[in-house]
Amino acid sequence: MLLIAGEIFVPSFTILWFGLGALVVGVLMLVVKLSITAQILIWTLSSVVFTVLWFKYLKPRMIDRTSAGISRDAAIGEIGLVIKTPTGHSRGQVRFTTPILGNDEWDFICESDVKVGDRVCIKEISGNTLIVTRSG
Repeated sequence: MLLIAGEIFVPSFTILWFGLGALVVGVLMLVVKLSITAQILIWTLSSVVFTVLWFKYLKPRMIDRTSAGISRDAAIGEIGLVIKTPTGHSRGQVRFTTPILGNDEWDFICESDVKVGDRVCIKEISGNTLIVTRSG
């Protein structure tokens, strides 16, 4: 249990698997009496199996595959939906299905007239405002 709790302080997510290996030995000890050599062998094997499973199969599947945090250059060309039209006193707002640079709603400026529901494409990013063009 201490090994599993120790994972809180170690960001690599490896101590947990040694703790789970110890739990496997503990559960087996409830069912069968094991020598110290067998306990160490089972702990080592189960810890290695848990660690390999984590790094080879589970961890790669947990990688964030969304476009959140994409770079500025990768954001150019993304298409969003106008949710508020620009007026003479305020900028419009556009919403994206996938967050662009961490936000799914952005203020925008457009050279052509757009209305709510129109699709727009990112042409440039200027500070906290997108410069967009109307998407066909």
